[in-house]
Amino acid sequence: MAVVDIINVTGDKVSQIELADDIFNVTVNGNVLHEVVRMQLASRRSGTACVKNRSDVRGSTRKLFRQKGTGNARPGSVRSPLRRGGGVVFGPHPKSWGYKVPKKVRRLALKMALSSKFQDQSLRVIDKIELDEIKTKKFVDIMNKIEAGKTLIISDGGNINLELSAKNVPGIKVMPTEGLNVYDILKYETLLILESSIKGIEGRLSA
Repeated sequence: MAVVDIINVTGDKVSQIELADDIFNVTVNGNVLHEVVRMQLASRRSGTACVKNRSDVRGSTRKLFRQKGTGNARPGSVRSPLRRGGGVVFGPHPKSWGYKVPKKVRRLALKMALSSKFQDQSLRVIDKIELDEIKTKKFVDIMNKIEAGKTLIISDGGNINLELSAKNVPGIKVMPTEGLNVYDILKYETLLILESSIKGIEGRLSA
């Protein structure tokens, strides 16, 4: 059974907690993590670049000048791609870059990401972070006491003061258990989990 110390807001150890081995201590496969991270990043691509085709450009359909006798090329529409201000040929249009990885693979990758933090001793559990008001300075003081650097904090989703106090702190992100994902776990150096949110994580991944 994976055992982790529980600390308080001053950084002192108060107790220990046992974590489920089938979630926090599984064998890590880098290929699975890579595939899921690629899927997440591909889904985040906007793909909103768009050009106007010949039919989208506003302009008269009148023939610019007569067909013969001018010595020029035969004039087409003012919206022709050959003319300045005309449409664009084969330009980009909005599209989705996202693709799906099987649900079982996504769940396995999330377990592997959590396990990698536990095995690297980068997973920490804190009993609670209670803030009476939205105060960034007070939150930063707590982070300094527990020596937290670039940290992802997992909460149970009911602590609004914590989320808003941490919003403008560089290198810190607060996320509810419902939003837990592979990319953010691997992106941050330390994973700090509130004790109250562990049941939510295990309930989500035990199925």
